[in-house]
Amino acid sequence: MTGLTTTSDRANATDLSLPLVEASPKERLNHRSAKFSPLGLILPLSLLVMWEVAARSGWLDRTVSSSPTEILAEIWTLLKTGQLWVHLWATFLRVFSGFFLGTVVALVLGVASGIFRIVYRLLNPAVQAIRSVPSYAWVPLFILWFGIFETSKILLIGLGAFFPLYLSTVTGIRGVDRKLVEVGLVNDFRGWNLATHILIPASLPAVMVGLRQAMGLAWMFVVAAELMGATHGLGFLLIDGQTTGRPSTLIASILLFAVCGKLTDGALAWVSDRALSWQDVYRLEG
Repeated sequence: MTGLTTTSDRANATDLSLPLVEASPKERLNHRSAKFSPLGLILPLSLLVMWEVAARSGWLDRTVSSSPTEILAEIWTLLKTGQLWVHLWATFLRVFSGFFLGTVVALVLGVASGIFRIVYRLLNPAVQAIRSVPSYAWVPLFILWFGIFETSKILLIGLGAFFPLYLSTVTGIRGVDRKLVEVGLVNDFRGWNLATHILIPASLPAVMVGLRQAMGLAWMFVVAAELMGATHGLGFLLIDGQTTGRPSTLIASILLFAVCGKLTDGALAWVSDRALSWQDVYRLEG
């Protein structure tokens, strides 16, 4: 993981008369980082154009669907009245609060389950069973236990964020190369030193993937959470558009969910690239 060269590497380089060049961490980071490509805009823009054409040509029922221009007009109206920021702030606060709570618990229990066999045997069967319960099935129970205020919403989102990170952490630690562990044991790493110097760093790629999955599920669970008596938020906007028969409001909230989810995932991908800059991995170009 540290990019050390072995004696055989140097010997092979000498035999082939080729210089052995090691990439710096910065060069490896630049190689790993995904650059923005305009190709990613072709499909969504094409779909929007076809959608607009279909709406203006009368091919869509305007009572149950809206054109992209009408949806943008709805978002602009929410922006001008200031309601958009109120809904975004309420949803972001719930998502990040639940995400933080769920990830902290997932990391603690995931590391403990990955390192200690007895903890894994105690926790894993229950976690595997509970994670199969749909998000909406938790709503009546959380209302009964915690009421309809913010506590129940944040706990529900935290529950959704917990499972992917817990499973990724456990899988990452239990999947560490045995040779790395043996090297640590040879160098007298035991217990906490072995965990902090070998197991946790080696499982970091899996943990970063789990964090991104946890954020995605936090955005999914916030819709169910905002069914519990919310008066603000993108989930509330979604339900309000449905109940009042305003497809432009309903679809606008879905698009806002997509944009917000993409932005937060992109931020975590940026953090992941820098946290894993020590990796020298293959990446498809173009």
